[in-house]
Amino acid sequence: QVQLVESGGGLVQTGGSLRLSCVVSRGTFSSYTMGWFRQAPGKEREFVAGISRSGGITNYADFVKGRFTISKNNTKTTVNLQMNSLKPDATAVYYCVADREPMPISKGYAYDYWGQGTQVTVSS
Repeated sequence: QVQLVESGGGLVQTGGSLRLSCVVSRGTFSSYTMGWFRQAPGKEREFVAGISRSGGITNYADFVKGRFTISKNNTKTTVNLQMNSLKPDATAVYYCVADREPMPISKGYAYDYWGQGTQVTVSS
């Protein structure tokens, strides 16, 4: 069973940066498309970013384009999400996801494996 463990969440001021990391264990990391979703209180879960198995294809939600960057390190079995210019509406629990799908699509049902989540809070 694949396990995903997120880290890097915390409290940051508006305009600040955070780097989320997700370590994958018990699986062949290079065979997984990875991604990040988030869920704010009272809101539906939404796609943030995704990266293909090889790392060559990325997909971003429109609201993060140009500010967030997803990357994948197959040697360290880690996927990172660099978040810059953060706004208060980014406050949410961020979840790392993985699946053997070839492409980083934005639908949550496409991902079989989910981490426990890490809290990100952006103060105004």
